[in-house]
Amino acid sequence: MPSNKPSTHAPYSKVKAYLKEGLASGRWVPGDQMPSEAELVQRFEVSRMTVGRAIRELQAEGLVTRVQGVGTFAAHLSRVSSTLTIRDLHDEIVSRGHTHQASVVFAKQEKAKADLAAQLGVEVGSTVFHSLIVHSENGVPLQCEDRYVNPSCAPDYLEVDFQTITPTQYLLQVAPLWEAQYSIEAASPTAQEAQLLGIGVQDPCLIVVRRTINRGVPITLARLVHPGTRYQISGAFKP
Repeated sequence: MPSNKPSTHAPYSKVKAYLKEGLASGRWVPGDQMPSEAELVQRFEVSRMTVGRAIRELQAEGLVTRVQGVGTFAAHLSRVSSTLTIRDLHDEIVSRGHTHQASVVFAKQEKAKADLAAQLGVEVGSTVFHSLIVHSENGVPLQCEDRYVNPSCAPDYLEVDFQTITPTQYLLQVAPLWEAQYSIEAASPTAQEAQLLGIGVQDPCLIVVRRTINRGVPITLARLVHPGTRYQISGAFKP
């Protein structure tokens, strides 16, 4: 049977790939005006309809914005972040009318071992930042956040007061993400995580491991552990 997947050799795909690569490499930074449709039509020798499709898809992905009668602009990366549905736990708690508390277990410098260095794109033995924070809702622990940060992306990370701003909020301000990779599993916590969350070591937890990247440079690697009885993933679907 023929595939419904669009060919990467289709004319619009070439236009889209050119623009997307330029955004990722920083050729156009947030707020910059992108090439006009007329310029792209001439450059790729395609129809205006073909160019329009490429731009519409980039707009749907949150990578560009269009202003009628003015042109197309590189989107601010914080908007890209929102399309990736990375919500801060603080915002979720406050939206319920409850109080968020953060208890910082530690925030320090460490030397990167081989596996971590590869994940953060740094040299083995180089300095990375490491924080361990417990987030609570009305005094009940909801998340144990074990996070490593690439210092080149957030050099002042260890100076931040994480009782007034969460790591997620801060990092989205100083190093807006371009890409996110994550895994989700149901597993038991470590002994330290169980103690910090006030649960048993055999209690089921929802564990999210998330890695974020800005223009090819890894920003952070976070392990987020949630007690299974206090956390759920929900959503909606409409055919």
